[in-house]
Amino acid sequence: MKPYVVSILSFSLLFLSLAPPTLSERCNPNDKQALLEIKKGLGNPYDLITWDPKTDCCDDWAQSTLSCDDETNRVTSLTLFKIDDAGHLSPTVGDLPYLQSLDITKVGNLSGPIPATIAHLTYLIFLRITKTNISGPVPEFLGKLKNLTYINLSDNNLEGSIPPSLSQLSNLSYLRLDRNKLTGTIPESFGNFAPKLEFLYLGQNKLSGVVPRSFAGWSFETLDLSGNKLEGDISFLFGNDSNTFQLYLSRNKFEFDFSKLKFGKKLVSLVLNHNNIYGRFPAGFAKRPWQEFNVSYNSLCGKIPQGGYMIRFDLYSYIHNKCLCDFPLPPCKL
Repeated sequence: MKPYVVSILSFSLLFLSLAPPTLSERCNPNDKQALLEIKKGLGNPYDLITWDPKTDCCDDWAQSTLSCDDETNRVTSLTLFKIDDAGHLSPTVGDLPYLQSLDITKVGNLSGPIPATIAHLTYLIFLRITKTNISGPVPEFLGKLKNLTYINLSDNNLEGSIPPSLSQLSNLSYLRLDRNKLTGTIPESFGNFAPKLEFLYLGQNKLSGVVPRSFAGWSFETLDLSGNKLEGDISFLFGNDSNTFQLYLSRNKFEFDFSKLKFGKKLVSLVLNHNNIYGRFPAGFAKRPWQEFNVSYNSLCGKIPQGGYMIRFDLYSYIHNKCLCDFPLPPCKL
């Protein structure tokens, strides 16, 4: 063999020995198969065109839809946003065992129940399924996912009662079940959420009965019970020691003496319209820094407080009461 041929051969062998080995696909094959089944269940939408079985789900698929852990290469988050194709959420979502975040928002034609296999996602921290046509009950199995800190199932077609098992989620700080078709009562066990749960939205459903007394002394960032059929005296939600920030209690059947209420220093939003509230305005009401306020369509009487932050509110915050008077309503009779 000629010397220059030997040299070229030796160089080639050296280059091959130094070249990095062919990298295998990062994406776990089980995760990839589960994701492709989810895509199929959604009708193979164009929005997921990057979900190509021939490419790596961790590196080549749209990172706005999913992410993988850098060490384990397992899928840890899944986001489906504004997909118009009709379909259902495949049960294979439960075959993503390392999933920490499941976010499905504005997938308007998504129908069927929430898959029971989600109960397998023991690492799940964040669950949002909102503005879809998902139906069926709020799953009892959610109470088994102990790592959940955030649940938003608002703006769907969920029905039935609220499962008391949710109160087993000791790490939960945010819960939205509003704008569904839920019936029955608020579970008494929800008092177990205090003080960890700061945001509770149950408005725009068909809930009935009374607000549990276990809510007494519990401070919220936001409590929304509006647009239900709840009744009774809820004055225990108020008090000088309360740190609640926003209360939305309109369009129910609540009945109590407004004049006896005491307000905590942080309360800036109080919406009580369309109830059966009676009495007069409490002393010092105008001195509070109100941002939202409405007591229309009740049975209040007496003079509307003047000055301070009350200047923000027009007659629609007061109309249709028994005998309220003074600006912005007609003057009080002497």
